[in-house]
Amino acid sequence: MRQDIHNSDVPKLCLACEARHRGICGALEPRQLVHLGRRAGQRDVEPGTELIAAGVATEGYANILSGVVKLTKLLPDGRQQIVGLQFAPDFLGRPFAESSDVSAEAASAVRICGFPRSTLEEMVRQSPGLEQRLHAQSLRELDDAREWMMILGQKTASEKVASFLLHLSNHIDPYVEGHSNCFNIPLKRADIADFLGLTIETVSRQLSHLRKAGVISILKNRRVTVVDLNALQTAAGL
Repeated sequence: MRQDIHNSDVPKLCLACEARHRGICGALEPRQLVHLGRRAGQRDVEPGTELIAAGVATEGYANILSGVVKLTKLLPDGRQQIVGLQFAPDFLGRPFAESSDVSAEAASAVRICGFPRSTLEEMVRQSPGLEQRLHAQSLRELDDAREWMMILGQKTASEKVASFLLHLSNHIDPYVEGHSNCFNIPLKRADIADFLGLTIETVSRQLSHLRKAGVISILKNRRVTVVDLNALQTAAGL
């Protein structure tokens, strides 16, 4: 008897992969997953590891399997600005571009599944569904960028910090539908301040305010538990 093709013919590397179900690989048939699996490789990277260098020729892409990646742009005078965060199962890289105009760095411990540029571009030509998923992610990133522009331009410092926590809560665990009640903040206070356009002191003060108000609890300045989600949403101006 023929086995279920969706289980029997899928490479072991892909069976438990969140990117296969919710990411770009969800558009691929088992035979295409086998083809990709022969050229892909998973690896763990430490926080602070550069994954993409701006302006450097693109040789490959990756799916984020776990962890958080920060996207940064470097100003001519050497200053750095965090312009976005990526989570599992996001696609890492800019398809069909010779290089990226942003750098990508592991903000936390990150696990990725990488594959050559030529392999992805070949598969996109063969699979309209894959191209549609890549396009859909680009649109989501555009929507997120517009939302973050509104947050940075219109919200108060307290609303910005609460919005940042909600953003992490909603994206940091790909296996949780909706908000995660408990998570680690992947960024240092200086990076949070950079991302939100605030000072480090203001970020610390607003986190302390949320903690004292019983909205969140914080363990060792990193581990956050959302005690009252409704209150956090209210604090974020929602």
